[in-house]
Amino acid sequence: MSLAGTWAVIRQAAIRLVLPLVLLYAFMVGLGLLITRVLNDVWPLTLEDEVNRQLERERGGTPDVISLVYSTIASTSVVIGVTAVVALGLYLWLRSWREPAFVIGAVLAQSIIFVLTTLAIDRSRPAVVHMDASPPTSSFPSGHTSAATALYVALGLVLAFHAVRRRTKWAWLALLISIPLGVALTRMYRGMHHPSDVVGSFINAGVCLWVMSRAFLDRSVEWGRSKVGAIRERVSA
Repeated sequence: MSLAGTWAVIRQAAIRLVLPLVLLYAFMVGLGLLITRVLNDVWPLTLEDEVNRQLERERGGTPDVISLVYSTIASTSVVIGVTAVVALGLYLWLRSWREPAFVIGAVLAQSIIFVLTTLAIDRSRPAVVHMDASPPTSSFPSGHTSAATALYVALGLVLAFHAVRRRTKWAWLALLISIPLGVALTRMYRGMHHPSDVVGSFINAGVCLWVMSRAFLDRSVEWGRSKVGAIRERVSA
């Protein structure tokens, strides 16, 4: 690849990937500070403790088992494993690097924003009994919810786009979207997050999905050799 081609790819990556994610990080930190330092005594944030206490009162039996299942499928090790399998499966099925890059990019981007945000925002876990061991990160945002949203919604969008039958398309999308919704509810149920934590996670993952879809699923956006070829055609024209 020529120097001009390399610079063009770097510039495109900076504009389409780095800049939006930097802005997202700034927004997430601002939102976290707003929730924890400014609006923490303002409605509806004043209702969060009661929501967590009510969910604590509902614990026991089958709901505990269901919540454990949802928490497990959104855990770090499972998300990494499923992402790898999904990326490989999509590549073998579609023979295209774009869909795997979309899934991997969304999961990786949300993870980076999540970790950096927890370093800036120090929020305690809800004041209820925690059903899981607390990881050494802030309660804001929810890593499980963010990861589940990025992974399973990304997969749902790809399957919906490539599904042959309309009914199958919407069924796949509905099923996979329901997973992060279940994860969000069970993370609150298990006493690990406030409602605003999971809202922040949906924002984080949603923006990462949008950024990665614009970068990789849009066929008009060229990368690598195709980008260099396009540059050469414009120069020689």
